[in-house]
Amino acid sequence: MKLRYKILNGLVGFFVLSIVVLTLVLSHSSPCEPLEGDAVKGQTMQAIVGRCYGSADILELETLPRPMVSKNEVLVKIKAAAVNPLDWHYMRGSPYLMRLVSGIGKPKDVSVGVDFSGVVEAVGDEVTRFSPGDEVFGGASGAFAEYIVVTDERAVVHKPDSVSFVQAAALPIAAITALQAVRDKAGVKPGDRVLVNGASGGVGTYAVQIAKAYGAQVTGVCSTRNVELVQSLGADRVIDYKKASYAEDEAVYDVIIDMVGNHSMTANKNVLVPGGKLVMVGGPKGNWIAPLINPLKAMFMKPFVDREFTTLLATMNQPDLTTLGELMEQGKLVSVIDRSFALRQVPAAIRYSESGRARGKIIIDMQ
Repeated sequence: MKLRYKILNGLVGFFVLSIVVLTLVLSHSSPCEPLEGDAVKGQTMQAIVGRCYGSADILELETLPRPMVSKNEVLVKIKAAAVNPLDWHYMRGSPYLMRLVSGIGKPKDVSVGVDFSGVVEAVGDEVTRFSPGDEVFGGASGAFAEYIVVTDERAVVHKPDSVSFVQAAALPIAAITALQAVRDKAGVKPGDRVLVNGASGGVGTYAVQIAKAYGAQVTGVCSTRNVELVQSLGADRVIDYKKASYAEDEAVYDVIIDMVGNHSMTANKNVLVPGGKLVMVGGPKGNWIAPLINPLKAMFMKPFVDREFTTLLATMNQPDLTTLGELMEQGKLVSVIDRSFALRQVPAAIRYSESGRARGKIIIDMQ
């Protein structure tokens, strides 16, 4: 065999071996280890932690030291928090590629939860935007706890007085995702025909309202039991996917905001006008490549179609949180609350979220 073929075979073998090793490493989950050390002293708090990857069964309510603020931090006593799919993706470490960031074998950060609202308890010496007693909401790691610390420059803003803690806590991840999908990725403008696929979910309920606030004609897609809910949010038309498919309908759209990913790129293209946009927020579930299939298809189809296919990875920031608070204060946005759970019931709340049956948001009510 010629030398170049030997080298090529060797490279191919090395590549295959590397993929196998990476697969084994990323998919391995270390066993849960109990909290080490002596009993916690001083000021304490109750918090949900996940010390390994797995189902909601691995989540535990523990007594931890209450966090202290540094010079640019804000300590918030949490009044309400909200559950998001992001929480159980990190809990399970799935898709496995995310473990390159969250931790190999077990999570680097054992805290759970992101969305919160509450009252400022203390501030660092250099904090000027907030004072003790201020009512705030935002997003930071560790929201399933009695207290949380967040730097004053991160995603935390004042809560409008007319907005409840529960309504505000539901906003951050889901509503920012909807806002950035509708406003930034889709560029929705008055008169646009917008279809929201998955209109009764956490992101979908906000997307319907935000698209209406931007002057669009909105069609929502949901199951039979959620038709009235989506209509109540302002949708001009609702398609019950159990009775009809929007991909086989005669209507066409300028924008599709897709939280489900249950139709092919071609099917979506056929109901988009030339120059129309498909914004993919959600898609197929899986531990490996399933979540990447639709974005990869969109990338390969891009040069050959006169529609725009794009994915969204939302980013938490203060300006968008402020915008959402203003929309809520103006009566243009409400949080649809499905159920509320106590802090000790977070595992049950996560299981309910994973079931896919929730309408709108799931709340962890500290009050």
